[in-house]
Order: sequence, then structure tokens, then C-alpha cells
Amino acid sequence: MAQFFTVHPQNPQARLLKQAAALISSGGLVAIPTDSSYAVVAHLDDKNAADGLRRLRGVDDRHHLTLLCRDLAEIGHMAHVDNRQYRLLKTGTPGPFTFILEATKEVPRRLSHPSRKTIGIRIPDNAITLALLEEVGAPLISTTLIPDGETEPLNDAEQIRERYERQLAAVIDGGACPHQATTVIDLTDDQPVVVRIGRGDPASLGIRVDAS
Repeated sequence: MAQFFTVHPQNPQARLLKQAAALISSGGLVAIPTDSSYAVVAHLDDKNAADGLRRLRGVDDRHHLTLLCRDLAEIGHMAHVDNRQYRLLKTGTPGPFTFILEATKEVPRRLSHPSRKTIGIRIPDNAITLALLEEVGAPLISTTLIPDGETEPLNDAEQIRERYERQLAAVIDGGACPHQATTVIDLTDDQPVVVRIGRGDPASLGIRVDAS
């Protein structure tokens, strides 16, 4: 049965996040609010976590999981970032963007795309998420909480607990999220490629999207 933590969205209670972090460190999957929708997170170094996240979502190993990071320095540790990419990252973080980058050796192979060796990375603009990352002290692997066979992310913590109470170690209730997935931008080519339009506006990063 999933534990349920009701956390203040602006001033998250440290004792509750400490309990959630302990569950993550022991191998549990935890549903959390972010600045784009609810997500499920797990410990970066748990070799069963990626499989658990993919099973919950109903996706294979070609589906990019996302690393949630605390800051640009942490991104630089997990991904190869050149000056052009860094400028875009600095403009778009924290915020509702996921950036596809070439993974460094610090990222376990099981997490990166099997042929491209890339990983999705972002810094969410959410007080609960950032405080949980600080409590864990390392990036978390994550995936948007979109049920298998559906297209919309879940946005109600009680509904998430009812639906996944036997698959999750905990649910952090931080209230409703914006209920829209992140905008995904691939930075591995010479020019940024918008893979998915979501909450983040590519124009705010100086990226034009072909209307056709």
C-alpha cells in the first residue's frame, strides 16, 4: 500500500520529504508533483528502478526516461554540454522543458537510449520537487505519469494512489499540477529539434517551430 504525504506546495515539510527520500533510496517508486504534471521518480543507482518505471508506463527501453536535476552543474555531470547547449539550458531552466542530450558515463547504460546513448534531462520549477532532490542528494530518474494506453497525465494525488497503490511506495500530494507534459527539445543535432510541444514555449528559448 502506497504511503500518502500531503505536502505544502510552497513550503514543503522537510520531515515528510525525508521519509519519501528514504523510500526512494530503498528502491521504491514515488509519485510527485512537478511544474508540468505528476511524475513517478526512482533512485538513479537502483538497477531495477528503470524497469519498474517502464512497466508502470507500459513503454520499452527506447522510451526516454528523464533525469531530474537540481542545477546546471548537475546536468553538466550527467550530460555532455557545449556552449550552445548551455545557453539554451540556462534560459530554459528551471522550467517545463525536457532536453535530450548525450549522456556521460555517469548515467547507467540501462537508462540511456540503447542506440543513441542519449538521455532526457530537466530542472523542474517546483518547490516540492527541488526540495526532494536536495533531500536525496542526487538526480532522480522519472517519467510523466501517463497511464498505459492513455494520452493525458494524471493530475489528482488521490486518484493516483487508488490506481497505483500496489505499484508505488508513496504518493506526494502537492495539489493540482498544470496538467500538461513538458516540451521536449533534442539538442544533439546542429540545430535544436522540438520533439514534443507541451507546457514550455520554444519561442521563449529563441526556437522557431514550423507551423506546417
